[in-house]
Amino acid sequence: MKSVLSIEIDLDYVQEGLRLWIDARRADTLFDAEENAEDHNEARFQLLEGCFYDYQISNPDFILGDIGENIIQQHKRTPNLGTIAPNIFVGTLSVPLLEKETSKHRCKLELEVQSIKSGYRDDYRDMLELITEKCTDLLLRANSPVSQHFDIDYTRDSQTLYQKFAFIKSVIGSDEFAEAVHRIVTTPVTKWTETNEEKDIRSTRRFSNSNIKEMLKGSKRAKLPENHYLRRYGIETLPERITITRKIDSVDTPENRFVKHALENFLKFCTDINDKARRFKHKKMEIESESMIRELENQLHHSVFKDVSRPTTLKLNSPVLQRKEGYREVLRVWLMFDLAAKLIWTGGDDIYSGGKKDIATLYEYWLFFKLLDLFESIFEIEPKDISELIKETPDGLNLQIRQGKSTPLCGIYDSGNRKISIRFNYNRSFRGKKIYPDSGSWTTTLRPDYTLSLWPYGISELEAEKQELIVHVHFDAKYKIANLNDFLEQNTTDDLDQEKTENRKGIYKNADLLKMHAYKDAIRRTAGAYVLYPGGTPVNEKGFHEIIPGLGAFPVKPSKTDSGISELKAFILEIIEHFINRASQREKLAYRTFDIYKNPPEPDNVIKAPLPEPYNRNRDLIPDHTYILVGYYNSQNQYKWIQRTRLYNFRMGSKVGSLILDKETVSAKYLLLHTAGDRYSGDLWKIVSRGPKVYSKDDMEIKGYPKPKKEMQDNYLVIRIEPVTDKEFENINWNFKKLKNYSTGRASAIPFTATLTELMKHRVI
Repeated sequence: MKSVLSIEIDLDYVQEGLRLWIDARRADTLFDAEENAEDHNEARFQLLEGCFYDYQISNPDFILGDIGENIIQQHKRTPNLGTIAPNIFVGTLSVPLLEKETSKHRCKLELEVQSIKSGYRDDYRDMLELITEKCTDLLLRANSPVSQHFDIDYTRDSQTLYQKFAFIKSVIGSDEFAEAVHRIVTTPVTKWTETNEEKDIRSTRRFSNSNIKEMLKGSKRAKLPENHYLRRYGIETLPERITITRKIDSVDTPENRFVKHALENFLKFCTDINDKARRFKHKKMEIESESMIRELENQLHHSVFKDVSRPTTLKLNSPVLQRKEGYREVLRVWLMFDLAAKLIWTGGDDIYSGGKKDIATLYEYWLFFKLLDLFESIFEIEPKDISELIKETPDGLNLQIRQGKSTPLCGIYDSGNRKISIRFNYNRSFRGKKIYPDSGSWTTTLRPDYTLSLWPYGISELEAEKQELIVHVHFDAKYKIANLNDFLEQNTTDDLDQEKTENRKGIYKNADLLKMHAYKDAIRRTAGAYVLYPGGTPVNEKGFHEIIPGLGAFPVKPSKTDSGISELKAFILEIIEHFINRASQREKLAYRTFDIYKNPPEPDNVIKAPLPEPYNRNRDLIPDHTYILVGYYNSQNQYKWIQRTRLYNFRMGSKVGSLILDKETVSAKYLLLHTAGDRYSGDLWKIVSRGPKVYSKDDMEIKGYPKPKKEMQDNYLVIRIEPVTDKEFENINWNFKKLKNYSTGRASAIPFTATLTELMKHRVI
């Protein structure tokens, strides 16, 4: 394949002297593949995905027609000039050449678009083969409700037929199938069989019962000599030749008959497809089917099959077919072929239309089945949901996965200690502008490729959303990412400056990373967003201390031996173990989020007055959750005792005025003191003890409590306090009588609590 900067395509067959020139804007992005294009059934002139090319037609009376996706961009003033921008598409572009005035179609120009990944041809075949295999596995499941009674409809459009052929080709055109046939023809299964042949009676050593009868009744007889010992028994003649039975090693076994029958059926299918391709003028399908015909004919022409007869029955339960190498692969392919030929995949339009090979989209579908296998190995996926992936339609068996159409699969994970409900979605849309606590996105509608949702078993998904009990983990397929440096980079200041410049030109270097952040930040209850790409290095960035929330990337390659899915499985299992942990930080955060946002804020819940800043020792100073104890002192002597000892006492017991130890009281941070006749109070103290402590009357007497011992209670609750030093609380009074828990009259001495928010609303300046 030769790299060039410019190509000239001769269009003399349309009009003498007509030419099309294509110029590359960048070196090593335009190729002339005259030598090997036919080997891959590709067009001679080849472009590179994601690059731009300028073209010109020599005669301005001709233009290139639109093929969608803005690939062909005509110049506004001079339509015979323009740009070719293949974007992410890979495969054959069939570009129509039109007459400018009449838009009459004159011919089709075929250009091949290469993938930037060198192994994309193998990836394409392997991914398509796995999709076909998984589809047929679904159909072969015992609980599948579909009945296989469809025949291939050759009257359908060429695109649908090509899709079917692509499925079949991925099955019978694989290296594994060719190797299986080679194993069979080199070491075929044989059996002993009897064959009859005429033999000179004189060279026969052993005689059967039929031979004895033949000796008495056979024709072409010869006289025995007079002295022969048989004459004494009345036998005067013997046949010159008799028929004997001999055992030979034969390849004409039921298993070999099946293999020959399968190859002949494959050949007939490809021949029929080739005929239809000629009728539809589908050049790509015609060439590819001819290649398959040649391959199958070469296999059938092997000498082994010359001695194999046609089968009368197909013994598919034969141990040889099910176990012996080569035969079991052909049996598997036979079953896949029969079902794949009946399969319709609406989503396949994204991959096959226009002759393109949209590798990125195929990778997305391929990953669906890899993830389905992974999640089936971990969770108990409902069989009903699995069977819904393929449905019987009037046109055939339709695979129900397609971009933009949500495919939900539900199941359960049972750890033995806790059950978890799960839901695996392909292309689930999280609708935008959703008001809390509804599920979805609070900004714009977003649609990750795959979403795994987990919530406690026993409640509905809707209720789990409302109570912040659900976790969503999103995955996006990115076939184009070959190196993690394309995704997660340690940007320097110069890098960011350069990126801003590129952004103004429409080039978004970290778009994939930003998209993961968008999922994480916009879709409610999202715990992680990760890229799946065919690379080699995983990255898992934790938002805090635990496995989730996080962002990252995991390599999953289209490989039959080492796809890398095991690392992703280990990550999923780690997430499950984390979700089961009832003491995780995520669990605490989920509850706090629910507790804070379960009710909208009250309209008047606003504090703009100065307060101590919540840092260092005041880090937990949240006004709504900071409680103030309002206490009463009945004399100046008691107040002096409070000032001297830095203690404040409450009654305890069941009598009126005793302190109630509720959550607000125990967790109070401040004490506001008042006495008889006070209308306002600014006497605020900080509570420094960890909670009330019980003091006896003896303890109180030792502390010099200003009250006769005989008038004291047996026990008191005592807290330790110190003066408030925060300048924001200096020279401020509060109208404590307006607090909602305040009681009038004699009950005004009963201690009560209020929040700092409520207290600050009744500040007296």
